[in-house]
Amino acid sequence: MTSAPADLLAEPEPDRHRPASAPPRTLIVTVYGLYAREQGGWLSVASVVALLADLGVEAQAVRSAIHRLKRRGILLPRRDDGTAGYELSPEARDILRDGDERIFRRERASLADGWLLAVFSVPESERNKRHQLRSHLTRLGFGTVSPGVWIAPARLHEATAAVLHRLELTAYADLLRADHLAFGELTQKVRGWWDFDQLEPLYQEFIDAHGPDSEAPDRHGTDDSGAFAAYVSALTDWRRLPYLDPGLPTELLPADWVGVRAADLFFALRERLDGPARTHVAGVLAGAGAGPGAVTPPGPRGG
Repeated sequence: MTSAPADLLAEPEPDRHRPASAPPRTLIVTVYGLYAREQGGWLSVASVVALLADLGVEAQAVRSAIHRLKRRGILLPRRDDGTAGYELSPEARDILRDGDERIFRRERASLADGWLLAVFSVPESERNKRHQLRSHLTRLGFGTVSPGVWIAPARLHEATAAVLHRLELTAYADLLRADHLAFGELTQKVRGWWDFDQLEPLYQEFIDAHGPDSEAPDRHGTDDSGAFAAYVSALTDWRRLPYLDPGLPTELLPADWVGVRAADLFFALRERLDGPARTHVAGVLAGAGAGPGAVTPPGPRGG
């Protein structure tokens, strides 16, 4: 599998992370992640067009975005009882399933968990592999101790191993568990390993776009379709952030860390909007040729 689907699914292309400017293909990935998997991974073209219309995306833009996702191996064409539609590729399903744990996991790591070290060495003749390793470790939320030694909370070992296996990079890296024994103040070390100055404005932009002082309620409305639009927009903006922030222990974070406030906002939005959004999607799927037996179950799913 190439890295293109992972790039898109794990880290949406942000365009300044605002819902009004999120590319249609990124919104479609969010919609498929939230709602298509209950339909066997398949949605009709008509239903995707109808759902994206609630987000202000024109039908032609939706069809063009679906075509690009098809070319990148994320969506596969399939007809259901004569109805044209697309299903998630097996690779895309795997990546979305892995992402559920990351995106919807609220609790942070603890100091008692210890650390995960990714140690790698790649020959100069295969520097493209070095770039792949660095890029994907960054997307997983690793900090940099030195050029060939990267660090993250130990709880990320399964996700990291899965990514390295999927990308066939296991021959170039070792994963090790570690404790910080000495020397120096760990809080200061962490601020050198991770770029808090990069994360802080991204979290603040999320709060500004979706918090109580934003224009989101006016933009999306307060009915079920408005709840759907607001939730998809919020999740599209949110789902890249847990990949940049590995959920560091609270004791190591700056005081009143904006990332904690942003997470509180996202999970409050999820609790409030998920149910009405699903009610709206169920109605759209029933009326737009979603396929036989298409229903939206009550439980939340990942994006």
